[in-house]
Amino acid sequence: MNSKDFLSISDLTSEEVGQIVRKAADMKNGGAGRPLQDKIVALLFEHPSLRTRVGFEVGVRQLGGDCFHLGGDEVGLGKREPVADMTRVLERQVDAIVARVSSHENLQLMADYATVPVINALSDVEHPCQALADLLTMLEHKGNFTGLRVAFVGDGNNVAASLALACGSVGADFTVAAPKDYQVRNAPWEVAKERASLNGSSVEWVEQPHQAVQGADVVYTDVWTSMGQEAERKERLKAFKGYHVDEELMSLAKPDAIFMHDLPAHEGEEIAQGMLDHPRSVVFDQAENRLHSQKAVLAELLS
Repeated sequence: MNSKDFLSISDLTSEEVGQIVRKAADMKNGGAGRPLQDKIVALLFEHPSLRTRVGFEVGVRQLGGDCFHLGGDEVGLGKREPVADMTRVLERQVDAIVARVSSHENLQLMADYATVPVINALSDVEHPCQALADLLTMLEHKGNFTGLRVAFVGDGNNVAASLALACGSVGADFTVAAPKDYQVRNAPWEVAKERASLNGSSVEWVEQPHQAVQGADVVYTDVWTSMGQEAERKERLKAFKGYHVDEELMSLAKPDAIFMHDLPAHEGEEIAQGMLDHPRSVVFDQAENRLHSQKAVLAELLS
């Protein structure tokens, strides 16, 4: 990787995105080794986490390193002490900082002050480790990315932003169906469109879910209200009415299309009851692949 840090899919070249996904696949098949021998990783999490935290804790140890967890209350990013000061203390004692933060600006500040790698474990702008796991899951179930049509239904949030960048990087077509006021942020969206054009694919926005899902190979959705948006819940429930993935919507996709969700899921909102156990659901493969994608990132940055 050319970048010291991994804050965004755009920190990787298109070629590097494919390389890391293939590296994750190799690691899943037993080719991990111990590239983090004697390395210590700090896990700084402002938000609760299951898949991300477990994937990093298990991954660090499987790769021969060790790690420790710091909760938001223990650190108080920008409150208890400045982000710059906290970062300069940590970087003198650890080999990498994995951070799950409310503000991407704080993540960027950490990267600016740290001489060790900073890895984005989720911010309000992107969720790049999730996108790598998503690509690995698609590769396992579809065999390649060329000609793959990915439909994302719902909020153009951090997950959608990273997935748009990831799909554009590997030459898969990506269409997001979202209300006008909930599209993917402009900065990652423009980069995703540029990458897609260079790789022979497309990144598009439509307003209606059926437009995105028609003939898709992958149908993907996420919660309508993410962490930190709880005050907007009523407004969002109203805005996303009709952006509900169920058997009827899945029937518009290809007969062998797969269903994906990054979890946790809210049955009765973005998905119908039972969708996680739908015959075409690969949701739990996707969750497992967080471990392997995060191991690949750690190995790239720290080996």
